[in-house]
Amino acid sequence: MTKLTTTQTIEDNNICGDCRQRLNKILTTDQYSEAEIDLLHRPKRTLTFAVPIRMDSGEVKTFNAYRVLYNDALGPGKGGIRFHSDVHLQEVKNLAFLMALKCSLVNIPFGGAKGGVEVDPRTLTRNEVERLSRSFIREVHPFIGERTDIPAPDVNTNSTIMGYMADEYAKIRGYFVPGIITGKSVLLGGSAGRTEATSLGGAYILKTYLEHIRKDIKNTTVAVQGFGNVGLHVVKILYEWGAKVVAVSDSKKGIYNQNGLDIETLLKSEKIGALPEGYKAKEITNEELLLLDVDVLVPAAISHQITNNNAREIKARVILELANDPITAEADEVLEDNGVVIIPDIIANAGGVMVSYFEWIQNSTNDYWTIEKVYSELESRLVMAFKKVIQESNQDLTDLRKQSYRLAINRIIEAEKGRGRL
Repeated sequence: MTKLTTTQTIEDNNICGDCRQRLNKILTTDQYSEAEIDLLHRPKRTLTFAVPIRMDSGEVKTFNAYRVLYNDALGPGKGGIRFHSDVHLQEVKNLAFLMALKCSLVNIPFGGAKGGVEVDPRTLTRNEVERLSRSFIREVHPFIGERTDIPAPDVNTNSTIMGYMADEYAKIRGYFVPGIITGKSVLLGGSAGRTEATSLGGAYILKTYLEHIRKDIKNTTVAVQGFGNVGLHVVKILYEWGAKVVAVSDSKKGIYNQNGLDIETLLKSEKIGALPEGYKAKEITNEELLLLDVDVLVPAAISHQITNNNAREIKARVILELANDPITAEADEVLEDNGVVIIPDIIANAGGVMVSYFEWIQNSTNDYWTIEKVYSELESRLVMAFKKVIQESNQDLTDLRKQSYRLAINRIIEAEKGRGRL
């Protein structure tokens, strides 16, 4: 069995380095042809461009921006736009690759895409954020469309920003095109349930896993890293289902109570820093939260939080990846050797893109769903996809990522063959 080396085609700048590292553990030349492997190692289209905006001061600043369409064999590109100071091209390529696998795995007719602007939005005023959003669309509009590549919100972007972008695209086209962007407000054609979709989808997946191993969610301890939209909603959902949430953290600090946090007060405050004096919890760091002895650890913040440096100290029995790519490839191996079950991001956080797909359908048909229908369709489709992964995994379920990747990759390759590209 021949595996590709990590040095192959290293000089090819279009190769996605992180993608290759993941794929090389799965793709072998006796199972896949060189052409199939080569196609999966590189995105279909990579855009790097400048986004200039006029600041409130009158000064013009220019920011680096990216949009990557990784694969479109199964349908138009689909993926979020993030505003973050650490955005770079390799990260966007990797996230677009994960989106391609995610859409394939949960059997929705989209390819994978991602975009981003290298900016700290906390340093911008509201008007500057709007101008940045509109400028991004002006630069990228020839390459996106409701049948070619459909953006959505991601880190530090939201329904308001999607509204700015959809409006700017309407100005360019001369009419409003609701299906060009998902994650919009309901008033602009967004779907009911989109705000909590990623968290709810992850909760459905976790519940399915716990039922599979015959563990009661009410006897399950949980720590959640990240208290933005995804982290806040998953804390709320799991608490309502009876899980004991013992720790949460945001970008600045975490809080921990081994007997369970007062979630109702936390949810009313919405921010850890806004908790009332006397709140019963010990202050901890993000790093300490990751190492807590809990049943389930939920990374719901940003990429590469569990690495070779801390993987051996992870005590959680299960990791539910609600963030994109929170575990490095090297750390994956360590965790697997230690018997930690990883429910991978391409199934765990697929609720967001699933409801984005529902939004796109609703925009296309002008027939808008009730929230009950959204939740019902979300649960049935995600659970069906996850049960397929479990069915094809080994008995201890420590290779859920590998099985998820294989299923997704095989569907993409078959679609490429169906199109005559391979």
